[in-house]
Amino acid sequence: MSSPADLEDQLWLVRHGETEWSLSGQHTSTTDLPMTASGEAGARTLAPLLAELDFAQVLTSPRQRARRTAELAGFPDAEPDEDLVEWSYGDYEGLTTPQIQESVPGWSIWSHPSPGGETAAEVSERLDRVVARARAAEGKTLVFAHGHSLRALAARWLEVDVAEGRHFALDTSTISVLGVDRGTPVVRRWNVQP
Repeated sequence: MSSPADLEDQLWLVRHGETEWSLSGQHTSTTDLPMTASGEAGARTLAPLLAELDFAQVLTSPRQRARRTAELAGFPDAEPDEDLVEWSYGDYEGLTTPQIQESVPGWSIWSHPSPGGETAAEVSERLDRVVARARAAEGKTLVFAHGHSLRALAARWLEVDVAEGRHFALDTSTISVLGVDRGTPVVRRWNVQP
């Protein structure tokens, strides 16, 4: 059984609603796309569940797709945090994995560098700051961000290499919960659609 302290030490993750590029599989980091109408509808479905909870802090990536998701989910005053931006894909921005693999067979963000983009070590460093901030909070932390960055954040919460995020599939407009069980970081829920 978890202790009351373990239950308070939770990090809630929300992936932003659908965009045209998340729908097509194009890698989107710095391109600041709006959500589709379907993405906005999906973001609204998050509000009833999240409204029932108290959060010590609510953070969001500064990208409009994450900020708008936070707003539609009932958190218009979420604090922008640059550490929550998507993994920078550099020269691969806007490309799909199959397009990249035409010139780099077997490419994956988890195992290969992206020319002009962030390294796994750089992503890990900034997400470690998010983990530290969440663990220092007196209560639950809610973050709104992106597919790869949230998967990497889960890996860092679990104290494993950022590349282990490859094991966590994450859909748009979903909620995931990380916590602690008897002092060990754990995944409590993953990829839940309300």
